[in-house]
Order: sequence, then structure tokens, then C-alpha cells
Amino acid sequence: MQLELPDLSLVVLVGASGSGKSSFAARHFLATEVVSSDACRAMICDDPNDMTSTHGAFSLLNEIAGRRLSAGKLTVVDATSVRKDDRKELLQLARRHDVLTVALVFDLPTNVCVKRDAERGQIAPAVGARRAVGPQVIRRQQAALRRDLRGLRKEGFHSVYKFKTAEEVDSVALSRVPLWCNRQQELGPFDIIGDVHGCYAELVQLLGKLGYELSEGAMGFSVKSPVGRRLIFLGDLVDRGPASPQVLKLVMHLVGTGQALCVPGNHDVKLTRFLQGKQVKLRHGLEQTAEQLTHESDTFKQEVLSFVQKLVSHQVLDRGKLVVAHAGMKQAFQGRASGRVREFALYGETTGEVDSFGLPERVDWAQDYRGDAMVVYGHTPVPRAEWINRTICIDTGCV
Repeated sequence: MQLELPDLSLVVLVGASGSGKSSFAARHFLATEVVSSDACRAMICDDPNDMTSTHGAFSLLNEIAGRRLSAGKLTVVDATSVRKDDRKELLQLARRHDVLTVALVFDLPTNVCVKRDAERGQIAPAVGARRAVGPQVIRRQQAALRRDLRGLRKEGFHSVYKFKTAEEVDSVALSRVPLWCNRQQELGPFDIIGDVHGCYAELVQLLGKLGYELSEGAMGFSVKSPVGRRLIFLGDLVDRGPASPQVLKLVMHLVGTGQALCVPGNHDVKLTRFLQGKQVKLRHGLEQTAEQLTHESDTFKQEVLSFVQKLVSHQVLDRGKLVVAHAGMKQAFQGRASGRVREFALYGETTGEVDSFGLPERVDWAQDYRGDAMVVYGHTPVPRAEWINRTICIDTGCV
């Protein structure tokens, strides 16, 4: 069984005593990646079996796991975690650090767990060794596990993998994959383009000035890129301008051929809600895009919906030296994945108030930015593009 784990994630091992969690962790992860409740008990009172130290042990476990996640390290929690409340605390920890969560569930037969537990109890006890917990404890753990087993995804886990037999556990091969926002192997050089807002003619003119040779025919687009260079679009492809469908067709072609990368803008995301039939207000330019799309096929509209939905909040490029996002990305969120990271990428940081124009009052996050990566973004028009603490907004509102 081949499983892929995000290389920055919180992995929670879920299962009764004797289900093989610790052995699995020892096979597949570095010792430094595993934070064990038993080990934390032993650190506190020299005895992994001392239940009186459980509260302190889990405080220590959460502290260590949090420190690792803050440092951008994959972290594995080895505890029974059969109760929903226990998992809730771990999910909250992951949300605080903006990382994905994976549950590996060891739902082995009760008799297998009881047998393994008994065998563990027959081994001559060494100092600090784990003792058997007994069949009654295991049955209670199994009952707690199976009570909420179907609802693990609803609890907030991004991925859930369940093992029903020892053979399934033994067959697992793990591989680690970068987060979708991690494209550090893409070295450029890049041509980064800010908010297009449906201005197709101006986009074509800009591409020509950058050295891209574009032709359009009955079969679609043909674009010849300057040697070695790649485009990056910072989102807000649509609304306000006269030709949002044409902009979408061109950018979708460039991304599809590997000639461009693209991150979503808030206008693009609002368009997806409109295309899904959700109730949205047709304003801020969406009314123009909606009218323009009446001349397009349903197939094209579905292609647009799929394209935008697959776009990732931000991209970390060039060995971590460049970050692109529609509305910017503060250092703490770079290379991470969560709802609030995506919200920041789409809208920036706001105070919750509105300004004299009725627009959201924004926090000037760039003034406090101290990250090593250069951050290039758009979203808010500025009189001129200027570097501020290794960040630059390139939305000059020129179209």
C-alpha cells in the first residue's frame, strides 16, 4: 500500500494499545520526528506507565509538537488518540501552525491487540519499559475508536488512512511529497504580471514587449516564450475589463503548456462561486464578466471553474528566494497550507473596519516584513511599484 504524506504535516497515529503504532513509527519515521506520549511520561517521572503524569505528559507532547511544526518539520504524534477530544487538541495545534493533518488509523481486531499487549507484558520489564495495559483497557479504547471512526474527516483531518489488519500495516510504503505551494525547484527567470482584470489587448501588448511571440487562430493560441523564461500571473484575471473570457483562455493555455504559473485572485474566486450557481452580488466588475460569459459555452465555463479551483494560494519559488501571491504573504505563512493562509493570499490582512471609501481597511503587513524571500504581489493599486522590506506590489492600476 503506497501512501503519500505532505512533507510538512502533523501525522496522528490513532489506535488502541497493541495495535502496532509505535512499531510502525519506528519503521517509517526518524526518532526525532516522533513525539510519543509514553516517552513524555518517562521524561517527567521516569516511568512511561505512570498515568498520574498524563496531564503533564500531554502538555509536554503538545509543546514539543508545536515547536517542531513552527520550525517547519513533519511531526508524528504517537498516542492512542482514540477519543475525539484528544484529537481535537491536536487539530487545533495544526491549525495554529497552518499545517495539514493526516490520521493513520490502526483499527486492528481486538484479539490481535490483546495478544500483542499480553506478549509485551510477558517480556522481562526493563527500566522505563512499557507494560501491558490489559484486555479491558484495550476494549474500551477500541469502543471509543469505533464510535467516531466515520467522522474523522469531519473533525478536520485532511487525509485519513485506515488499516484493518496487521498485513495491511506491514504492506505500507510511505513517500513524502512537497506541498502544492512548494515549487522551490522552479528557478526562473520569471516574468511576473499583476492584476489583468479582463484587459486582453493590453495583456497581449505587454507580452509582446516582454518578448513573447503570440499568435491566435481557429485552433487556439500559439505562444513562443523567450528562452528559459516563464510567466507568473498574480490573479484577478477577470472583471472590469472588456475581455475576461479571452484573458482566461490565454492564461489557461499558458498554464496548460507549462509556460506560466498562476495564483488565484479574489475576483477569480468570486467568479467560481457565480459559476457554481451560488448567490453572489454582481458588482465590482463581475457583472461585466457574467455578461461576457453568456457568449461562451457551458464546457468553457466548467473549464474555467476547474482551472481556478485548482490554483494554489501562493507559490514558493527559486529555492525559497521568491514568493508570489495575489495579495501578499507574510513570513509566518510562507510554504504553509490552511484556510487563513489562503485568505491572506487572496485578501491580505484587514482590521475588520472599512475606510472612507467603504473598502476594507488593510494592515500594511509589508512594513513589518522581515523575511528572507522576496514577495511579489498585486491586489491593491499603488501609484508606483516600490520595494518595501523585500516586498513589492506590482498592481499599478494601469489598466
